[in-house]
Amino acid sequence: MTISSALNAGVTGLNVNASRLATISDNISNSGTYGYKRADVDFSAVSLTQSRGRYTAGGVTVSTYRNVGMQGSLTTTSNPMDIAIAGRGMLPVTTTAALGQSGGTYPLLMTSTGSFQPDKNGILTSQSGLALMGWPAAADGTIPPQPRDSAAGLEPVFVKLNQFAANPTSLIGLGVNLPAIATEAGGTGNPLEISMEYFDNLGTTKTMTARFVPTIPVTGQSNAWTMQIIDHATGITPIAEFNLTFNDTPTTGGSIATVTPVSGGTYDPATGRIAVNFASGPVEIEVGEPNSISRLTQMSAEFAPIALSKNGAPTGNLTSVEIDENGFVSAVYDSGFSRTIYQIPLIDVPNPNGLNAESDQTFSLSQTSGDMFLWDAGSGPTGATVGYAREESTTDIAGELTALIQTQRAYSSNAKIIQTVDEMLQETTNIKR
Repeated sequence: MTISSALNAGVTGLNVNASRLATISDNISNSGTYGYKRADVDFSAVSLTQSRGRYTAGGVTVSTYRNVGMQGSLTTTSNPMDIAIAGRGMLPVTTTAALGQSGGTYPLLMTSTGSFQPDKNGILTSQSGLALMGWPAAADGTIPPQPRDSAAGLEPVFVKLNQFAANPTSLIGLGVNLPAIATEAGGTGNPLEISMEYFDNLGTTKTMTARFVPTIPVTGQSNAWTMQIIDHATGITPIAEFNLTFNDTPTTGGSIATVTPVSGGTYDPATGRIAVNFASGPVEIEVGEPNSISRLTQMSAEFAPIALSKNGAPTGNLTSVEIDENGFVSAVYDSGFSRTIYQIPLIDVPNPNGLNAESDQTFSLSQTSGDMFLWDAGSGPTGATVGYAREESTTDIAGELTALIQTQRAYSSNAKIIQTVDEMLQETTNIKR
């Protein structure tokens, strides 16, 4: 009968508001939890078939979900591997309990933020038992091609604790001004030298010398030099030799005209670099492109360095691990260089709110979330990764307290319906006495 349906509707009202109260209490209690995504409810009316002009109350149903797509405010920290995402996307993680399993496969979870530190084995883990996942870099710091629709290439980020590493020199910038008067007839022909340090494959400091021997003509000025490259790791005998000529025209005076290899090396005019083989391996030396004054020049009467540079670094001890906005994790050494060791991709799904909520502010894929895709951080729909930062809870205390008042009133009103139906049924039973 209609009055009974009103009773059932009141009962469903109590149940759905109890569910809403549960989400509110969960949200408020996690207002200080980093990465917490607030729970919400969605009420839906139940309509029953009407007959003979009589209305039957169907009541209400409730569905609960996590608003994963909402992002909390970012707050700064002092840990370089506190990671947050400035926008859409999730960090790939797994449980530390799975690290000891054989087979090399790990259950994939995702989280919007995390605080990671190397554990005793060097795996970046959080206090809540999550291990950060990423793609390992090759020896040269590049990331090999990886599947984007699968977690097959991901592995726990491993940092070699207390490790030493060297960064050998592969490029030297040789910016020197040669005295123009040294190539005039009657010159002494004395060689001019400049020495620079470089770093070999073991991080040891070595020395190379560039020797410039002027070509003395019988008359006039030659504007020509012989450049010898000496690697003192192999002795004092030059390992390469080049003939240099310089321009003396009004528009290009003092710039390199030609670089001609004589022995032991090559020259690429497109890059302005010569390639030689030191004892530790191949090294490029930038001397400048033709008609350029970016490196070697011949002007005035002074022999002077202009811009000397080199890459590489001596042996260094690992001091920290940092992440940049594109998700590249770098090992930083006290000798002043850093090396890319992993890339952390960001996971995106078509329906983030359809993800299954797991413990420790993590989520897993579901049928309603859709298939995942691994993006480079900051590309596609994903935001940049931010180090030294955590994402705060998305709970709005003021909003939750307002919803709490509404829920309390709605619950009381539904209880009043049940009380009223009970009184009406009592009146019905009192008809016959």
